[in-house]
Amino acid sequence: PGMASTEFDPRSLIASSRIGVLATLRASGMPQLSPVTTVYDADDDRILVSMTAGRAKEANLRRDPRTAIEFTSADGYAWATAEGTATLIGPSTDPDGPEVDALVDYYRSGAGEHPDWREYREVMVADRRVLLVLQITHAYGAKLR
Repeated sequence: PGMASTEFDPRSLIASSRIGVLATLRASGMPQLSPVTTVYDADDDRILVSMTAGRAKEANLRRDPRTAIEFTSADGYAWATAEGTATLIGPSTDPDGPEVDALVDYYRSGAGEHPDWREYREVMVADRRVLLVLQITHAYGAKLR
């Protein structure tokens, strides 16, 4: 009890998780924490998050792209943190633009096919959605039992 397993692979928890806690940095240096829905792209070792433009986390990331996302297992006995630099894609005014194409790829990765891609694309523009791409530079964590 209390000892971390040396065999634990943090990316296994990241890959199996859908909810994480995103940490961004406010101008004051104080962390801003937000629960987010995530999709892990194992091929490129990156985490994708869709967010709405105009929120604190977007402003923080545009000012300072350093970020981390923490994941906790359902039983609370394992955790993993992914750190890296965020790239923000969007928002877009064009439902057929490359920014919305990136959001389509994000949706497909996390949920498969959408019943109405035209509607989805229009909603992404109307909601001013932004795709956060966190390229993982460091991942760590532990399985506590």
